[in-house]
Amino acid sequence: MSEPRQVKLKPGDTIGILGGGQLGRMLAMAAARLGLRCRVFSPDPDSPAFDVVLNATCAEYADVEALELFAGDVDVITYEFENVPAASAMILAARRPVLPNRKILETTQDRLAEKDFIRQLGIGTADYADVSSAAALRAAIAKIGLPAVIKTRRFGYDGKGQTIIREGDDPEQIWADLGTKSAILEAFIPFEREISVIAARSADGQVECFDVTENEHSDHILKTSRVPAAISDALAAQARGVAEKIANALNYVGVLAVELFVVQGDGGPKILVNEIAPRVHNSGHWTLDGASISQFEQHIRAIAGWPLGKPVRHGQVTMTNLIGDEVNGYEQWLTVPGATVHLYGKGSPRPGRKMGHVTQVATGS
Repeated sequence: MSEPRQVKLKPGDTIGILGGGQLGRMLAMAAARLGLRCRVFSPDPDSPAFDVVLNATCAEYADVEALELFAGDVDVITYEFENVPAASAMILAARRPVLPNRKILETTQDRLAEKDFIRQLGIGTADYADVSSAAALRAAIAKIGLPAVIKTRRFGYDGKGQTIIREGDDPEQIWADLGTKSAILEAFIPFEREISVIAARSADGQVECFDVTENEHSDHILKTSRVPAAISDALAAQARGVAEKIANALNYVGVLAVELFVVQGDGGPKILVNEIAPRVHNSGHWTLDGASISQFEQHIRAIAGWPLGKPVRHGQVTMTNLIGDEVNGYEQWLTVPGATVHLYGKGSPRPGRKMGHVTQVATGS
């Protein structure tokens, strides 16, 4: 990966954020505490991040004029989601530093390119194969076996764009239902637990990892994160080492999340990388209340060219997502000792929509 452009912001400078969701909102709030301003660019007029910044641009990502004006009003640009159109990132990068580097998106936006990159680093993943037709899917199944998971190569999150294939399923029908010409088949992993590492890297190569998080999903959406993960110190150190290796190989600047599976191997538990998210991440929300520095402040520090913090966990931490109608019960959490409620200011709750989260910290552990 190419060297990132050197950035050194001072209080009062402006960060541009692509994307107006809850991650952008929390990034802007972290920046404000450090005396930095933010301008948010989002095509959605109801973006929750708009509520916490003085200036915003509501325009489509294909609006070249809006992008150029946005770039002219900020000192550095970052993003809260990885599916930023490549053409938009290119326009912006010609005018201002974009961190993490837009070239990283070319790897992480494509599941096949991402898996190839991880394997080239000597890091384990599920077995996988490129699939571009129903015939290729049959060949991949013959090679990898069943059950397996077929995923679109691009634009998938929270379980979207993927299907489990089991014995007796019709590959032709599954391929037709997936509605893509570009997919990847991955071996189904009978994992013991899902974990993630939130890591930050500065432009000068400093890497700081938060404690390993254990995650539970419901309907493919993260429901609960617990820290520390119930794994050995040796395995946790290995997971952090994998995240650091990936961050360094990407010449990364900012926060990234590495999602992993813990599986049983011949010599005991081992880890396999599932995905890389080149941004702040839902499984790192616990850091807002459960650590001496949050993932959001860490990201802001990294892209501002400021020193990273050394994360110190405050105790045993549980983060619970409030999904859909669950947000209507927010008041019950307000009376729970050690709990902090975060509501995202979104509109009407919908099934599967992340409306907020609650962090619970049990100190002294």
